[in-house]
Amino acid sequence: MDLNQFNQQLRLFRNGLCLFMIALMTIGGFIMLYTFYPESSLFLMSAPIEKQMESSDSLARPPVKSIEIQDGVHLETGFVKDEGMRVVINNCTNCHSAKLVTQNRMSREAWQATIKWMQETQNLWDLGENEPIILDYLAKNYAPESKGRRQNLTIDKWYVLEQ
Repeated sequence: MDLNQFNQQLRLFRNGLCLFMIALMTIGGFIMLYTFYPESSLFLMSAPIEKQMESSDSLARPPVKSIEIQDGVHLETGFVKDEGMRVVINNCTNCHSAKLVTQNRMSREAWQATIKWMQETQNLWDLGENEPIILDYLAKNYAPESKGRRQNLTIDKWYVLEQ
């Protein structure tokens, strides 16, 4: 065997070893990911989207884990407890965080324009009979507020800074 053939076989062995190590590291990464995040959607087996559509009247995400309400607020999402909250959760939190809704304050017309914009540009599905329920909920609980000036700060307890 001459030196060129030996170098060529060595190069092939090295490339094969690199591919084997990459595959081993990838598999190890998935094992670690599954160990720390077994509930990740990467590992969940779900029905095809057509089956999901047949089983529900909207493209709802998996049911909200808890319906625990504290001080009139749904703990998991931060939505105000009111009629239509569940419909809003099922339709709005499929694509974005509930915080995106709760941080905004709009009139009914502005909420409707936002929904129309999402349908035209973000592939939001037709909400059908859920749209008026969603608009009623949002217009009532996340309407614009006129607060005027910021309230004065109140200091309950003074303390001395030591040097």
